Amino acid sequence: MLKRVVIKMSGEALAGNSSQNFDNTVIENIIAQIQTVMEKGIQVSVVVGGGNFWRGRSADSSMDRCTADQIGMLATVMNALYVQDSFRQKGVEAIVMTPFTVGSMTEPFTKKAALAYMEAGAVLIFAGGTGHPFFSTDTITSLRAAELEADMILFAKFVDGVYDSDPNENEAAVKFDTIKCSDVISKNLKVVDLAAASICLEQKIPVVIFGLNEENSIVRAATGEKIGTVVTV
Repeated sequence: MLKRVVIKMSGEALAGNSSQNFDNTVIENIIAQIQTVMEKGIQVSVVVGGGNFWRGRSADSSMDRCTADQIGMLATVMNALYVQDSFRQKGVEAIVMTPFTVGSMTEPFTKKAALAYMEAGAVLIFAGGTGHPFFSTDTITSLRAAELEADMILFAKFVDGVYDSDPNENEAAVKFDTIKCSDVISKNLKVVDLAAASICLEQKIPVVIFGLNEENSIVRAATGEKIGTVVTV
């Protein structure tokens, strides 16, 4: 049985099929699944993306990359605060931690504090990325997993696993049940960014990549049921 997992969810996942920034039905389902996972004795932390608010320089390709990335970091903070309150409404303590100060709204990340919160039964929500431009939320996911000595990373995506090519563009794309992390890097499969994959490989952190929209997918992935693609190290 796993002791500690990090779950990565995109901002788009929080929006679901809604035309708004958040789909409360989707978020409530995610929270219910995380509660089930925690009831099994597994400590949970979550990394949220910001794509429901901001997609880098897509609004203006001439933007300075650093500024665009900083806006993205703030987008993840907004998502984290919303999800934190959604947990509160369900009676679950959730702590938002960031690598930079956001007034009194979040807490600064330290390994000691993070582990203490999880041992006390709280969910951690990591926002703000690494605090620096040029790094994605995939990277902070693998970095936090390494720092917290997580047993596994769960990447909840719209696509239901790792394919040899983009299944949205190639109907003949083949899905992998398992694949080595080194092959993800060498084949440049782009399911997670290369920096994140490299950390997972170096620190020997296994990954499950699965479709968030599949029924009970988070619970299934966290409890070892065959789902999505397992990226081995």
